[in-house]
Amino acid sequence: MALQVPPDGVPMEPILTVFPAGTLIWRLHSNRYGPTEFNSRLAHGYFKGNRFDAMEPDGYPYLYAALEPVAALAEVFLRSREFESRTAIRMIPWAQASRYRLSAVRTTVDLALVDLTTAEGLAAVWQDEWLVDCEEREYDKTRYWVQLIRKHSTAAQGLYWTSKRCRPRRALQFFGDRCGPEPLARTPEEVYRLDSAADLKEVNRMLSPLRAVISTPENHEN
Repeated sequence: MALQVPPDGVPMEPILTVFPAGTLIWRLHSNRYGPTEFNSRLAHGYFKGNRFDAMEPDGYPYLYAALEPVAALAEVFLRSREFESRTAIRMIPWAQASRYRLSAVRTTVDLALVDLTTAEGLAAVWQDEWLVDCEEREYDKTRYWVQLIRKHSTAAQGLYWTSKRCRPRRALQFFGDRCGPEPLARTPEEVYRLDSAADLKEVNRMLSPLRAVISTPENHEN
């Protein structure tokens, strides 16, 4: 499907699923961003950027999340991460991880997301598993396809799909220009600082079944 030209003159009818207000979601976000803060940085049309980042000419703020904390961790930290030959463990450098926080937030309004988790949902947007499983070298095309989905479905407020790195758990993206002024609310009691020794221990417990671990510097006690 990667090189298919989209059908012309045919209406696309994405399958929408409503996530009710109060849905708990998880974000792994840079310390520079708040838990509910959307990313307004646009990706280049052809280079760098993530799978579903916004780009010109349809620029909008966006936010990635997951329904389970381990999926949020895997989506960021396990991209092309190899198993070490001696241990068969995927090592995540603390220098990278310490720049992040894992935060729980709740939706404050009902949000209609395009279902990309099934063959039927993918077919409804003229695609197959390529859209959610392809490698980074083809992300320019997946970003284009999201613009196509948005063009055909003005009711769509985001996407949800099966995480490639944490199957069968769900990953999500929200379209900031369609979700209202404050679609997410913080849950401060559920925040893990990855530069904290105590929180890092709990995060590594979540990652352990995936044979992944964040390295810990010696004498790290904060």
